[in-house]
Amino acid sequence: MKKIITSDKAPKAIGPYSQAVQFGNLVFFSGQLGINPETGKLAEGGVKAQAEQSLKNIKAILDEAGASVENVIKTTVFITKMDDFQEVNAAYSTVFNKDFPARSCVAVHQLPLNALVEIEIVVAV
Repeated sequence: MKKIITSDKAPKAIGPYSQAVQFGNLVFFSGQLGINPETGKLAEGGVKAQAEQSLKNIKAILDEAGASVENVIKTTVFITKMDDFQEVNAAYSTVFNKDFPARSCVAVHQLPLNALVEIEIVVAV
């Protein structure tokens, strides 16, 4: 049976989807943009600032799921310019710095709200 996971410390979904859904011992996170939940706006300061905020949002939902970054088994990073790869890695490596999850990183044409980065994860609990 699936369980919907929601955190008030992360931005509300901007469409008809859940922040995260648990099924068995897996939790699937929807992609998190770098939206500040207090302002409802994208973090200012470029792609690194948005990646940092996206990861803060992920951590808030992880807390709600009773998990931590150590439980993350897969991430997918969407960026609008592959030239931003290193800046996103700089933010990413402050959160994932050992026993790295599997990861894909793809450049996409556009993201919702004209965001520069979106990160989604899969967690084992």
